[in-house]
Amino acid sequence: MSSHQDLEKGLLPEEIHEQERGIGTKTESTAYEFDTARNPSHKNDASSNVSIGYPDSNHEGDKAMDQGHINDLARQKLFLVQTVTEPIKAGPSPHQAHTNPQANDLTRTTTKSSSGSRLSRIAHRTGTPRAKLPPRPLPVSNLANGIVGWDSQTDPEMPLNFPEPKKWLLTGLLASITFISPLASSMFAPGVTFADKEFHNSSLLLSSFAVSIFVLGYVVGPLILAPLSEIYGRRYVLTGGNVIFCIWQIGCAFAPSLGTLIGFRFMAGLGGSGCLTIGAGMIADLFHADRRGLATSLFSLGPLFGPVIGPITGGFVAQRIGWRWVFWILFIAGTLITIGIECLNVETNPRLLIKRKVARLSKELNRSDLRSVYDPRNSAHHSTSSVLANAMIRPLKMLIFSPIVFILSLYMAVVYGLLYLLFTTITTVFTSKYHWAPEFCGLAYIGLGLGFFLGLIVVARISDVTVVRMTKANNGVFEPEMRLPACIFFACFIPISFFWYGWSIQEGIHWIVPIIGLIPFGFGMMGIFIPIQTYVIDSFPSFAASGIAALTVSRSLFGAFLPLAGPAMYEALGYGWGNSVLGFIALALIPAPMVIYKFGGRVRKRFPVKL
Repeated sequence: MSSHQDLEKGLLPEEIHEQERGIGTKTESTAYEFDTARNPSHKNDASSNVSIGYPDSNHEGDKAMDQGHINDLARQKLFLVQTVTEPIKAGPSPHQAHTNPQANDLTRTTTKSSSGSRLSRIAHRTGTPRAKLPPRPLPVSNLANGIVGWDSQTDPEMPLNFPEPKKWLLTGLLASITFISPLASSMFAPGVTFADKEFHNSSLLLSSFAVSIFVLGYVVGPLILAPLSEIYGRRYVLTGGNVIFCIWQIGCAFAPSLGTLIGFRFMAGLGGSGCLTIGAGMIADLFHADRRGLATSLFSLGPLFGPVIGPITGGFVAQRIGWRWVFWILFIAGTLITIGIECLNVETNPRLLIKRKVARLSKELNRSDLRSVYDPRNSAHHSTSSVLANAMIRPLKMLIFSPIVFILSLYMAVVYGLLYLLFTTITTVFTSKYHWAPEFCGLAYIGLGLGFFLGLIVVARISDVTVVRMTKANNGVFEPEMRLPACIFFACFIPISFFWYGWSIQEGIHWIVPIIGLIPFGFGMMGIFIPIQTYVIDSFPSFAASGIAALTVSRSLFGAFLPLAGPAMYEALGYGWGNSVLGFIALALIPAPMVIYKFGGRVRKRFPVKL
């Protein structure tokens, strides 16, 4: 039961109910943000309490709370809290601006105390029951007006209402195939020297292209598969892409020449790109904003861990049983996962599900006036060819006409290209300078893998928690830019690795030093990759697959061609200054997520993209 003290603090009944259930509590500073936003006259009365951060001393109100809330209040009394609010320069939603004229700026509330930083307290709070944001209302049916939507807010057919085990099963299946596909991009790298001997190739450029051509397939594939999934559904397009990926592994295994091998790897990459983009759309379909960070973290394991683990396993396979077996192993693993996905997967695209419902009800009720709740009112009927054409150019429209997508995709592309540039040096360095056998060179990627793992743990723990807390501090208004503060912190780790790795090799220091030097790169890249992907999903939830396709196209383009400049650059500058150049580039890119964080909201509203 809500107490008189709770009502005086300005808490809504549902917020009091959440506190009594132990879902989450607010610090005094957060309660103040809510109170003054709803009733400006309370500001002066509350300022004395807020300035020192002590909770209300009315013990009768405390007794009405459960034990978990009392413990939380007791912990607050130990700290001297200073509340600082800082504008983020993102405008509110139109509804928020209409109902609350004071909420013109998105405010970020930080709490400073002697106990540690804000991030450390956020990580500590993850041990408490997870706070959630109120779900966005679903559009429901209104058959009297010819509108077909969901039956209710709890309609079990809506993917957002799927049981949690079902959601995580689908996410796990996605993570599996998104691991195999990027694994194929680099697993062949240690075996290319054996293929060169068999095909009598002496061109270093052609050898590098045989490896990177797979990533070039990631440039073309998303432009086709992602839009198709938004028209015809996720399930069948995803399975079709996976089948293409598996079939062309057979072609690679039987390739009679290096030229045909390059062509077959391109086709395999084209099919393998489907899971990278369609998976992002499925995450937007299945999870609310306060859970997408964790889901995207699991989904992002493959694109980052796959290229690292590939050379480790590929080196042993190529050395012991032959380079062609690299492709047979990929075929077997990919086929098994594809069969599992097809057997257990369900359609998650809400627009397609309602479209099917419209067709069914039109037939059952003998009504031709029914339309989907997702279709614009009085929208003209478009031919199939025009719908396809518009869908195919949607990722490019996002990339060209949306400044935030362009800046973030360019940033991710350069970082991804730097990663593949780094890949071009590892095998050569550890065979020539440290005299490792070819099959053991893949072990040098362990440093990157460890960095990815550490970054994943941190991002998964703080991403959604940070969004929930910042949304509550922003009067309950969620902004996608809330995903980006962590990027600024993680971006600082990228240049460290280039200076550390490059000069330790140049000076011939023990092999463990450059391997350890790769850890900051993996840690920083994970903290950039996941928040940016989640940011795009949050910004374009209905067209998340096309948004991620725009990111995938740009980063794959850099990943395919930037490594070709590696051998010439390192030959001219050496490993020390060569990697230092890359480090300076990474330093110059650090402000990119900060710019989007500060101005992204205004830019999104000023430059909307008609999709």
